[in-house]
Amino acid sequence: MNSKKFPEYKQFDLSALNKEILLKWEKEKTFEQSLKIREKSPRFVFYEGPPSANGIPGIHHVMARTIKDIFCRYKTMKGFRVDRKAGWDTHGLPVELGVEKSLGITKEDIGKKISIEEYNKTCRKEVMRYTREWEELTRKIGYWIDMNDAYITYDNRYIETLWYLLKQLYQKNLLYKGYTIQPYSPAAGTGLSTHELNQPGCYRDVKDTTVTALFKLIRNEKSEFLFRLTDTDVFIMAWTTTPWTLPSNTALAMGPAIDYVVVRTFNPYSGLPITVVLAKDRLPAYFSEKHKDIPPENYRKGDKEIPYRILHQLKGKEFEGLRYEQLMPYQQPKDGDAFRIVMGDFVTTEDGTGIVHCAPTFGADDFKVAKQNGIGSLTLVDKQGKFIEGCGDLSGKYVKNEYNPSAGENDETTDVYIALKLKSENKVFRIEKYTHSYPHCWRTDKPVLYYPLDSWFIKTTALRDRMIELNRTIQWKPESTGTGRFGKWLENLVDWNLSRSRFWGTPLPIWRTEDGKEEICIGSVAELKAEIEKAVKAGFMKSNPLVCFRENDYSKENYEQFDLHRPFVDEIVLVSPSGRKMFREPDLIDVWFDSGAMPYAQLHYPFENKDMIDKRIYYPADFIAEGVDQTRGWFFTLHALAVMLFDSVAFKNLISNGLVLDKNGNKMSKRLGNAVDPFDLIEQHGADALRWYMITNAQPWDNLKFDVEGVEEVKRKFFSTLYNTYSFFALYANIDNFHPSSYPEVPVNERPEIDRWIISLLNSLIKEVTLAFDSYEPTRAARAIAFFVTEHLSNWYVRLNRKRFWGGGMNKDKLAAYQTLYTCLETVSRLAAPVAPFYMEKLYCDLHAGEAEKPVSVHTVSFPLAGENLIDKNLEERMELAQQISSMVLSMRRKVNIKVRQPLQKIIIPLSDLRVRDQIESVKNLILTEVNVKELEYLPDTRGVVVKK
Repeated sequence: MNSKKFPEYKQFDLSALNKEILLKWEKEKTFEQSLKIREKSPRFVFYEGPPSANGIPGIHHVMARTIKDIFCRYKTMKGFRVDRKAGWDTHGLPVELGVEKSLGITKEDIGKKISIEEYNKTCRKEVMRYTREWEELTRKIGYWIDMNDAYITYDNRYIETLWYLLKQLYQKNLLYKGYTIQPYSPAAGTGLSTHELNQPGCYRDVKDTTVTALFKLIRNEKSEFLFRLTDTDVFIMAWTTTPWTLPSNTALAMGPAIDYVVVRTFNPYSGLPITVVLAKDRLPAYFSEKHKDIPPENYRKGDKEIPYRILHQLKGKEFEGLRYEQLMPYQQPKDGDAFRIVMGDFVTTEDGTGIVHCAPTFGADDFKVAKQNGIGSLTLVDKQGKFIEGCGDLSGKYVKNEYNPSAGENDETTDVYIALKLKSENKVFRIEKYTHSYPHCWRTDKPVLYYPLDSWFIKTTALRDRMIELNRTIQWKPESTGTGRFGKWLENLVDWNLSRSRFWGTPLPIWRTEDGKEEICIGSVAELKAEIEKAVKAGFMKSNPLVCFRENDYSKENYEQFDLHRPFVDEIVLVSPSGRKMFREPDLIDVWFDSGAMPYAQLHYPFENKDMIDKRIYYPADFIAEGVDQTRGWFFTLHALAVMLFDSVAFKNLISNGLVLDKNGNKMSKRLGNAVDPFDLIEQHGADALRWYMITNAQPWDNLKFDVEGVEEVKRKFFSTLYNTYSFFALYANIDNFHPSSYPEVPVNERPEIDRWIISLLNSLIKEVTLAFDSYEPTRAARAIAFFVTEHLSNWYVRLNRKRFWGGGMNKDKLAAYQTLYTCLETVSRLAAPVAPFYMEKLYCDLHAGEAEKPVSVHTVSFPLAGENLIDKNLEERMELAQQISSMVLSMRRKVNIKVRQPLQKIIIPLSDLRVRDQIESVKNLILTEVNVKELEYLPDTRGVVVKK
């Protein structure tokens, strides 16, 4: 009696199987084994984009992590060593905002109610708050990655690498101090730190005069499409709470995806007919629905009921580049272009008109969008808070009465003056009072301005052409993201604003004298220690806080003796070459620099693992994957730093996955009640069904409309079909005591034609799946596998060959059937393992049950290789014809309600191609048996019979 039995099961439960396989992997250390086996193999380099563990992972993270896991598993099976180091993004605004919320404080309280040291200590703790949930999701979905040796961006060793890279940029003259928008107190005559600005009570509700201004479009070839809609001038409506900034306007920003409407109406003040543009969602705020049908000829100046008519609706992107007349032409900008419409991702329809008036010198978003689009600026207000000379009737006027020592409480404000001036010029649609929160100076108790002040920049524009050139060597999936979204971003690149006025992040390692004439950029802890020693000798520091630091000792213990974060680095005073004090520049660096530097910082380069980067052992990455929202974030910073520092790409292949939406295409959120809990889904359906559904439902780079019923369908159609096919095999193989190792192999060329067909198809599948995975197209691969299993293996091969497995002794024909079905199942388990790691592990192990030296796991064996000699395309075509004809005949039977068990005399096939006729003839008996028809007749002359549509 053969003891080599194939396991049989009474029920199929993917969720329970999930848990069983997880325990197996953990017990047998399968992931570790997969790495150990390939230790000496060629490397396939993968970089993990660091998530932040201060938020709970969602269903979209399953998608991103599944994509990464698929290709790491695939490349391992293809014989590569694939190290997978996890990482945590621990700095930045999301962390700080979360901490402020948990502590019940606002940013203003930091440094007052809570010290920076205490605050940063809380940030350090809170940023890892949901680590357990992230690790659990990673484990449950089968994403194999080393969580025990993760890189952490707040680690001093990580920061040391960042400092080294910053120094490299500094030495290349790619790091410079420039301008950005900062809070400024005209009354105190000084810029304000974030500590000062955020004192308790600084933000107060104030009632200001607001204006909805009318910016007159210039009629030209580009804007003619709007003027053709109407018989009046066309105005862009933009709302502002600071009318004093309107003389400095140089651009209007619209949202590219926002819907805007063109409306013919009347100016409420002058009564003149006008055509205006505003966001569709903001229409009710300016126009009453009940006034829509008032005949325009009935309107009279002064009427409260103003008629209007919507002429057209367009997306914001269609307005890009249109030009308008300067609203208040006091002065012209000396730098850059001006007075045109640009696109801005900060534009919303929450208030105003959905169009933002931009005065680049007085707003951070305005400044940013102006730099991105080459828009010039006008700084018409001085540091005393009044208009400069050359502004006509505005010259010398204070923008806020609070700045004017001689202004009375009831004196007209400049905002009101400007509003009334615009009203008289038919340039305003609405003037009203509005209550909003506005920052005040804690020293003077007067409002602050946002004013252009110094910031540090990376001169990315210096290597823009090289970035564009090297970007062309990267395989982007989809290609359109690389050439479009990312490519266009590079073409319009501006210098990278590195400075961040926050508390929790990587400090900028630059110390300067107060006049800025001497400075030093520190590139290592050892260098900082040496510079502090000089400062101690000069009497600027009492002692060296790094005195215990041991150079060339890269242990965790050595680097945990100090903290490179604020406020500790702020307390370090260095000495300049001329003997003057140097203080650290107070800025932190952009958190995206942290993540963009991860290829180097995760290795503590160049202090450790120098050859890994310099000799291109672990650099650049062969593959990375993240969401499309990272295009101008992580993808850009990776690319920019690689080009600027190493004249290299940071990654060779990339998948930029789309959004995961609800089944109706809406964004998921707890507020809308349409969010999906990935933990619940995995518990209910198992990770494989979820992974397979997400990969096969849509290409990774397309948005996925997530429907739980689709997960159920995948379980039923694919996994249950594969399980039932295995169960059929196991049942009869055990009855017949069949095991592949117990019998000699029947040569494929001696097997029946249907065996040769499925073997040929299987090897064609191997080629197709391999090509798809090699092309970073997992959807194509998984769909091909699913189609083979459901339509060819189960619905055709097994169904037509059942009798070969029934009864009787083991003969050559039955043995060929067993060996053929076994080969198909075993090969499918390996082909599908990267996408469905749990069930394919189970299937593979079950098929190898009873073997003396069974492999550790399907994930440690080789990916199947196609046998070209086993592929018979002519045979595949013949069988495909049999399947198609049978399907059509059975469909016709259903249409006229004639059951298959009722035999029919004849089917007639219109056919003029003799080659196809010969192919059909070779499978005629199979077709006739399948559809229960006695005869098959060909109709060579198809005229009058077949009508091509």
